[in-house]
Amino acid sequence: MKTQKLLNKNKNKMKRKDYFKKIRCSYIVQQIFDNLEELKTLKIINYNKKIQKLFNISLKTYKEYSMEIEIIIKPLNKFTYNYNNKFINFVNKEEQQYFHIYFNDNKTEEKRNTLMLNENVSKIKIVVDKNVKSFKSLFEDCRRIKSIYLKKLSKNNIQDMSSMFEGCLTLEEIKFEFNTSNVKNMKGMFAGCRSLKEINFSYFNSRNVKDMRYMFSGCHSLKELNLSNINTENVTHMNYMFYDCSSLKELNLSNFNTKNVIYMSEMFFGCKTLEKLDVSNLCTNSVVTMLRMFAGCSSLKELDISNFNTSNVEYMVFMFEGCSSLKKIDISNFNTKKNLFIFKMFDRCSSLKEIISNSNLANLFYTQNIFQNELKNINIIIKDKNYKYK
Repeated sequence: MKTQKLLNKNKNKMKRKDYFKKIRCSYIVQQIFDNLEELKTLKIINYNKKIQKLFNISLKTYKEYSMEIEIIIKPLNKFTYNYNNKFINFVNKEEQQYFHIYFNDNKTEEKRNTLMLNENVSKIKIVVDKNVKSFKSLFEDCRRIKSIYLKKLSKNNIQDMSSMFEGCLTLEEIKFEFNTSNVKNMKGMFAGCRSLKEINFSYFNSRNVKDMRYMFSGCHSLKELNLSNINTENVTHMNYMFYDCSSLKELNLSNFNTKNVIYMSEMFFGCKTLEKLDVSNLCTNSVVTMLRMFAGCSSLKELDISNFNTSNVEYMVFMFEGCSSLKKIDISNFNTKKNLFIFKMFDRCSSLKEIISNSNLANLFYTQNIFQNELKNINIIIKDKNYKYK
């Protein structure tokens, strides 16, 4: 009986000892993995299963943290020598070590970023380490890609996505599942993706982005864009943003905050199928140039810009050039305090019959040629006076 009690007592002591070991080990293990920058191998002497378990859990956590993002690429089935056969661009040789590439379901890591002609690869997995802070030009001119799926980030440290997919001529689909809250630059992000039909921005956080110029430039196949999740409160550059989006029929900008935007030149240039455009929500207080802003929007029949504050705008040259379906426009609220250039403002606006203006702006009509070929029969209304342009 005494022997049994003694054994139980010693057993309880051992339990307490193991418990304290566990607590102490948990703290130490956590510190080890918190401060570890790179981990390749880990050998644990298994003298205690509970402690071994702690190490395994921490190791799993470390792996999830260290591998920043997983990118799945589906390449085209066929390609020719005329196309660039790269599927990824390494920003520089130093960063190449942070990209781990696997073909199909192979576990062997590839050490190249190109595909050979007629190579049998149906899937490419790229695992990117947490050290990478820029995705600038990551897939630029990679014309071998059909689909890209970017999985969730464990740490949001990517700051630059400029030209990330620029020139991906055959890219049809992009899926995002990661937070972009630290990204500051999205210049030309999807520029030249002429086969892209849809972009899902549901995971986008663009609150820190300052540059969105050329962002969708040349996306010829985009018919609609849901921008409801795009935050533009810190953006300063929107010039060429939707340049030559020739298939867009409607664009909802109701959530756009443009109070800090300075450049809007050629913002909607070449959106020739755009039938409806509500810009009543755009704040233009800081804008300095609107050069060719709506040029080439040949399907627009009406455009309400009565809310535009143009007190800082200097350039409106060719602003409505080629808006051949526009019949009437009201620019009476336009402020002309600065030296304003409006040369050929309504060039090739062949359907335009009425302009509502103010006297200061109308004076510039006579000093600058705002119409092509001395276009006449346009009714210019200034306050209470109606007269024909001469």
